[in-house]
Amino acid sequence: MIEYGINSVGPDARIFEPVTLGFPSRENMTKKGFPGTTIGKNAILRSGTILYCDVIIGNDFQTGHNVMIREKTRIGDRVAVGTGTVIEGYTTIGNDVSIQSMAFIPTETQIGDHVFIGPNAVLTNDRYPPTRIGGLKGPVIKNGAAIGANTTLIPGVCIGEGALVAAGAIVTRDVPDHMLAIGSPAKIRSLPKEITSKE
Repeated sequence: MIEYGINSVGPDARIFEPVTLGFPSRENMTKKGFPGTTIGKNAILRSGTILYCDVIIGNDFQTGHNVMIREKTRIGDRVAVGTGTVIEGYTTIGNDVSIQSMAFIPTETQIGDHVFIGPNAVLTNDRYPPTRIGGLKGPVIKNGAAIGANTTLIPGVCIGEGALVAAGAIVTRDVPDHMLAIGSPAKIRSLPKEITSKE
């Protein structure tokens, strides 16, 4: 394991080399003794995982292969991050979250509890790239929401509690709680009866 800074890994971790902990952010590249990565118990870190400095992760965390998580990210308990996923810095992720392979989570994103993000989902945070007019603002995904495969969420959209974004949708506006976003650009619909009958 390659380590930078001061790292802490809880008991019963399974680490498959190579794994990097505490990789320095730009501001820490010439420093020593900076806060590294903190991970709770029962972690599974698969080969190619790179966790930056000042990342705090709860218990029962697992990664697929070649996952990168940037600085100042906060992750709760029982979170799984799939192969090839990139989570940029200054992001918060709640408990019981599943992020599938090849997802992109940008800086300043907020993800609640019990959220599912499908493979190849792309979340964005810069409305007018590369000007950064208006600053960077990632999406907000509330508790219990599900984001389908190959979706795109534009900067700052809010996906409501228990909402569903259908596969391939391009979401350009907020999705209310317990509603469906489908299409490109996405239109808002009621959730299918197959889903609401289970609630």
